[in-house]
Amino acid sequence: MDNFKETFREEAFELLASLESDLLELESSPDDKELVSSVFRVMHTIKGSSAMFGFDAISEFTHEVESFFDKVRNGELHIDRQIIDATLSARDLIREMLEEEGDSNERKEECEAVLQTFRTLAQQAKGEESSDVETEGEAEEAVSEMEKEESNQEEVTYRIRFVPPSYLFKSGTNPILLLRELRELGDCTIIPRLDSIEGLKKFDPESCFCSWEIILTTKADINAIRDIFIFIESDSTIQIDTIESFSDMIENSPSRRLGDILLERGVISEETLKEALGKQKRLGEVLVETKAVSRGDISAALQEQEHGKRVQEKRSATLGKAGMSIRVASDKLDSLVDLVGELVTVQARISQLAAQENDASGHLRLVSEQLERLVEELRDNTMSLRMVPIGTTFSKFRRLVRDLSLELGKKVELQAEGAETELDKTVIEQLGDPLVHLIRNCIDHGIEMPEVRSSCGKPEVGKVLLSARHVGATVQISIEDDGGGLDRAAILAKGVERGLLSPDGKLSDEDIFQTIFLPGFSTAKKITAVSGRGVGMDVVKQQIEALRGSVLIWSEAGKGTRITISLPLTLAIVDGLLVRVGEEFFVVPLSVVEACVELDENAAEERGRRRLLEFREKLLPYVRLDDLFDLPSDDTPLRQVVVTELDFTRFGIVVDEVIGDHQTVIKSLGPLYQRVEGVSGATILGDGRVALILDILQLAKISAAVAG
Repeated sequence: MDNFKETFREEAFELLASLESDLLELESSPDDKELVSSVFRVMHTIKGSSAMFGFDAISEFTHEVESFFDKVRNGELHIDRQIIDATLSARDLIREMLEEEGDSNERKEECEAVLQTFRTLAQQAKGEESSDVETEGEAEEAVSEMEKEESNQEEVTYRIRFVPPSYLFKSGTNPILLLRELRELGDCTIIPRLDSIEGLKKFDPESCFCSWEIILTTKADINAIRDIFIFIESDSTIQIDTIESFSDMIENSPSRRLGDILLERGVISEETLKEALGKQKRLGEVLVETKAVSRGDISAALQEQEHGKRVQEKRSATLGKAGMSIRVASDKLDSLVDLVGELVTVQARISQLAAQENDASGHLRLVSEQLERLVEELRDNTMSLRMVPIGTTFSKFRRLVRDLSLELGKKVELQAEGAETELDKTVIEQLGDPLVHLIRNCIDHGIEMPEVRSSCGKPEVGKVLLSARHVGATVQISIEDDGGGLDRAAILAKGVERGLLSPDGKLSDEDIFQTIFLPGFSTAKKITAVSGRGVGMDVVKQQIEALRGSVLIWSEAGKGTRITISLPLTLAIVDGLLVRVGEEFFVVPLSVVEACVELDENAAEERGRRRLLEFREKLLPYVRLDDLFDLPSDDTPLRQVVVTELDFTRFGIVVDEVIGDHQTVIKSLGPLYQRVEGVSGATILGDGRVALILDILQLAKISAAVAG
């Protein structure tokens, strides 16, 4: 039973996340009936499921909220901010109750306070004195009616023949309006039949010579279709035939053939069909040439066939989405990734043995290459299982922006772009807190008060844009606001005051703005519940760098600020470039490698402490790994330089030999080595030796420090 309860909790948390999203959308679209129904269904589902698994307090609490939204659904109450606030509070309370062990009754007072808010809102809206929102019988009746309606909604495809009288226009009836009403019932294909149009000499512009055939796939019943033609049914020819239902489509999945459609329509006989099929031409061409049917009949049948294919594809996609997904515990995925990592290591060892063995026939090398391809494909598929759309994280911040803007008296709108961008779930799990800090700073420090924005000629509603996109093997996440921007002078003054910056130094905007990430740094004049203590931005940078990422800042006074976070797609297995210095091996992440060139010591320059070489007609600073890690190296004047680029900054890494690409399974370092500069992890090579993974971000800082 405990396993079932845990499954219920997981599904309930997902429902509550969906509920929060629907409520925030409902606040901006209060007349959206579909959103109201969605909120009602979530409450109803949680109520029924919680009672089933013994969460009686949740069931009783949710029942009253559900009853309240039934009144909203029936149009008796109208959505406003107070209702949204109360429902969000109810949602938070349900989540807290779910997180507690067992069915806690300690929150009775909190539940009663929230329910009393709903009762008060209902009384204010209807002027009622009763404290009950709705009787249980009425609520259950409403639910049963809703379930009955939904259970009967099976899609059916109809063929409708609509032949109006010639005097239709003279009666003031516009057939286009009738066709529009049909289109609103579902997926609709309208086929005009022009066979009866007379030549110009006999043509009467005030008479209707056109008829229509409509292929309609809908959940509405046949009476709803007839109601559309109710006022002209007596004067027109209205024929409605059922082509297929949803269950028929499942049984007969291939789309219907043209000949079958023409037979159904009664346009041709079976003998004519067999005779036409015996010829080596397309069926439609043969039937038109033999004058068995008109081109209009063929065109109408082909459009009906196309409609059927389109509807079937939609249904298949829906069934696929519903039937092909499976819930898997994240620890099982982690275990799978670990096993694939071990397999990658073993495969590298086999490849190395195959290269060393005297394999005259080449069979061992062939098997090794096949294994390498299979392992690489398995690795990619396994890693894709861990990929999660970042939109799941973005959606959580809508509530944060709403609540914080109300608290600060500001008007802020959150916009999101690239929500479909996928990122490793481990990275996403650790990304939440940094993004919360950055968004809070955007609203508190960046976005101005409404009256200030108006005086500057800006809209009263400020905007915070969250965007994500893939850039090579990394994901770039941007948090941008259209507020006042960073105060360069204030940051510089504070930095000079604390001895962090030199007042006489030539500092770029980026150098000055990076100061805000230092521990305890804050330019706020007073401490509030939101900010001012200098805690947060330093944590942001530490957490991003712990994920092997980087942070860039752009800001312009009066226009806004943009903070860009660059992160690797995954923290488990990456493509790397294996290099050697002396007898030690290192891995450079392939995503940052731009080129590999030879270094002639005689052509390299040294200017003070800076080491430079010419690369693509520009001077490139470089660091030597043998000097950095105090390693013996090969005694040769010709070495290799791995040119890297990170955050638009290039620098070179001098090594003795570039061996080649390497599938790198990332292993974390022990506590003793975690603070070693320039190293982010380790990997095991095919022969069992350990290669250190270089931290390019830290090496870039070392290169810049040496150059400075």
